[in-house]
Amino acid sequence: MAQINLIVYATDFSAGSAHAAELARQLTGLHGARLHLLHVITELHDRHWRGIPVGLMEEFAREVKTQAVADMHDFAQRFFGDFEGELTTDVVMGPAAEEILVQASALGADLIVMGTHGRSGVEQLLVGSTTERLIRKSMIPVLTVPERG
Repeated sequence: MAQINLIVYATDFSAGSAHAAELARQLTGLHGARLHLLHVITELHDRHWRGIPVGLMEEFAREVKTQAVADMHDFAQRFFGDFEGELTTDVVMGPAAEEILVQASALGADLIVMGTHGRSGVEQLLVGSTTERLIRKSMIPVLTVPERG
């Protein structure tokens, strides 16, 4: 079996992420691995920002990131507050699948864990699937964990 030294757990802080957090935690313990919690703030494309003053948009982005960092802290405390291993966190902005891959690659991750929302049909077609894009592009194994109903 391949050695797992670092697991990147990508979370959107949704209610359904609890099961994936639990599994990431268990796998980290079983392998004696480090755990990196990652949240990606998905940014709007530049065409959505036209006509809005740059300074206003920069302030908005700072506020969003500040809130996401606070949310990450709360999430880490709730699910990993008594975690005894090595735990790091990060909040980045960009296209979710691409940023997860960039961060996991830069860290030298051996496994990516993330929850799935179970969208199907028209909803998935219209919304897209971060998980699907991640799986198609990743050279790092990806473990997807369906949210519990």
